[in-house]
Amino acid sequence: MAHVQRMSTTLLKTLRDDPADAETASHKLLVRAGYVRRSSAGVWTWLPLGKKVLDNVSRVVREEMDAIGGQEVLLPALLPKEPYEASGRWEEYGDLLFRLKDRKGAEYLLGPTHEEIFTLTVKDQCTSYKDLPVILYQIQTKYRDEARPRSGVLRGREFQMKDSYSFDTTDEGLAESYRLHREAYTRIFERLGLDYRVVSAVSGAMGGSASEEFLAPAAAGEDTFVDCPRCDYAANTEAVTVTVAPADPAGHGPVEELDTPDTPTIETLAAHLGVPASATLKNLLVKVDGEITAVGVPGDREVDLGKLGEHLAPAVVELAAAEDFEGRPDLVRGYVGPQGLGLRYIADPRVAPGTAWITGANKTGKHARNVVCGRDFEVDQYLDVVVVEPGDPCPSCGAGLEIGRAIEIGHIFQLGRKYADAFSLDVLGQNGKPVRVTMGSYGIGVSRAVAALAEQTHDEAGLCWPREVAPADVHVVAAGKAVQTELALELADKLGSAGVRVLVDDRTGVSPGVKFTDAELIGVPTILVVGRGAPQGLVELKDRRTGAREELPVAEAIERLSALR
Repeated sequence: MAHVQRMSTTLLKTLRDDPADAETASHKLLVRAGYVRRSSAGVWTWLPLGKKVLDNVSRVVREEMDAIGGQEVLLPALLPKEPYEASGRWEEYGDLLFRLKDRKGAEYLLGPTHEEIFTLTVKDQCTSYKDLPVILYQIQTKYRDEARPRSGVLRGREFQMKDSYSFDTTDEGLAESYRLHREAYTRIFERLGLDYRVVSAVSGAMGGSASEEFLAPAAAGEDTFVDCPRCDYAANTEAVTVTVAPADPAGHGPVEELDTPDTPTIETLAAHLGVPASATLKNLLVKVDGEITAVGVPGDREVDLGKLGEHLAPAVVELAAAEDFEGRPDLVRGYVGPQGLGLRYIADPRVAPGTAWITGANKTGKHARNVVCGRDFEVDQYLDVVVVEPGDPCPSCGAGLEIGRAIEIGHIFQLGRKYADAFSLDVLGQNGKPVRVTMGSYGIGVSRAVAALAEQTHDEAGLCWPREVAPADVHVVAAGKAVQTELALELADKLGSAGVRVLVDDRTGVSPGVKFTDAELIGVPTILVVGRGAPQGLVELKDRRTGAREELPVAEAIERLSALR
């Protein structure tokens, strides 16, 4: 028997107007439909209907995690400083960490993720290879002190997340645990009704080797990804790679200094010389953990600072400021060139050995022509750091890439032994000698999945939940007087007895028009209208997504709807 929820007694207040600060569809509709309310910046209260959707997402996640042998635990959200100091993340997380002290002065944090604590848990519980492999997971509230929380529950400071961790004694075992999670994630997102892409990603501060993201395409997404229309290549733009063959430097003449007054930008330089921006070399100065570093890219491309930061994580990357040029005559703002610069030089692969460039001459008002990579300057490190553009060649087949926006709903990592090394996580091997454990880390944004579903499935009238996650199977609307309300409640009870989850609008003093509008806004997949045909034993079924309507006898409606569960 399923619960019948009456709107007359439910804590539910719908709104006609969008919240003033809402920009995304999910933010607007989840608030207007009475699913969530803002408590403070980036912190949200889940109201009864919202909690049902959140719980339904969690249920699907639990079922699929249990199916691969995962064991659910619940770790504390209030965590001691020391494990995060040992892993280095107390400092690496910077301002994203919520830090606090207890009355005795001991330092704590609110957990943003739990690799350290899971590692210590397994270290305490597992001592032999016979105890492994093991997969542990939790669904828990996480905390990150976002500087600009926005988009409702899409980017909050407090959020629900499923994080799981695998522990194996061999790299082959880790690969198998990773495969199990990858397959479980595809089942989870398919059951939830999400349109998603699995894309290559960078591990960043998490460390490890293999890393993939599960992205839900949506205009409100903060991630950008590429798809190849010809092959199956897909990647977060931060993980896109490019390979450029070295050029022959023999055909380039000697370095020629050019008089280029008032040309501190690529645009002014290209216009002054009458050359395309692609012939120039852009040199951006950044600070990597405080050390001034030059980053070289073709002049017609932009440096993706997020991509650079991911490649260099956990180092902190920031743009060099005006004061960083003070007292540095070797750094001529607007006229920096890599030749004789004396700084660490990072370059995009397009700045290949043998390629020649027009670039700064490290003198005010001067540039240099025929500056050849490998002859006149050396690259200390090659990294893919340019902003990916539509039409860039696919790394797999060479076709022009397409770019889209998406919401990150899941991320899986082969962490390897980063945290096992930090905490000396060993077990006794078959040969009686210690074996260092290898780990995987796997996350799903549970509350974010709710927002992603709202983004992908809504229409102009409101939310359109997939049945798996909807707060009810059927929304019964009593559109009329006492006879309609009485029949609506009778139908709701019969459906509930058949195991169908029912939300029934039995409110008095509310017009049918308002009830219909609320039913569209709330987004339960099937709407059962008890209206003018009630005295004749007729009701109307409406499909929320397609808008298809059908009038049929009460008994037939009950029989058909009872088959939903």
